[in-house]
Amino acid sequence: MNKRIDLHMHTLFSDGELLPSELARRAQNLNHETIAITDHVDYSNVEDIVKIQKAIDDINANWDINVLLGAEVTHVPTESIDDVAGIAKDLGAKIVVVHGETLSEPGIKGTNLAAVESKNVDILAHPGLITKEEAEIALKNGIFLEISARCGHNISNGHVAKIAQEVGNDLLVNTDTHSPENLITIEEAKLVALGAGLSETEAIKAISDNPKKLIDRL
Repeated sequence: MNKRIDLHMHTLFSDGELLPSELARRAQNLNHETIAITDHVDYSNVEDIVKIQKAIDDINANWDINVLLGAEVTHVPTESIDDVAGIAKDLGAKIVVVHGETLSEPGIKGTNLAAVESKNVDILAHPGLITKEEAEIALKNGIFLEISARCGHNISNGHVAKIAQEVGNDLLVNTDTHSPENLITIEEAKLVALGAGLSETEAIKAISDNPKKLIDRL
């Protein structure tokens, strides 16, 4: 367990600071095996995700890191989440994340439920005070729940971990990287998992086994 996997990252194609190649290079330098670029989308820009596919293909052909095209459906009406996620999938997104009901932003009530009910969503990011019922639906539909390393979104990590432990959800530790300093090593990711209240075994699953499980089903 010495390679990092992070499936929630942003570039300057939404509100991140780096080009895809810059992000990938910095991640590779921190011993990342795989990253997913999941820029924020709604109906206004979801079709733009294909703009970075050439850069991703170039990176994957020449560097020792695997970059996946993804998207994060963000602050859209709950009624539109599944449709926007489906469009992203049709356009080639391998990983679709939904911006969950984080406690650090005015999220739309019902976002978590709409996300876990969708067949087009892979990860519910920073789901705030997710309910046990929502977690059970996520488990049924194979949707992973995120433990976030990002300041603000991580306020509810302990609650998310507790609910996931009760229900049996697969957890992932992601950074939600927007700037260079947001990237973390695998050792730091483990601390995030342990700090959320996961056991040593659960932490390893969240930072290594579960990300691989998700990638293997793509």
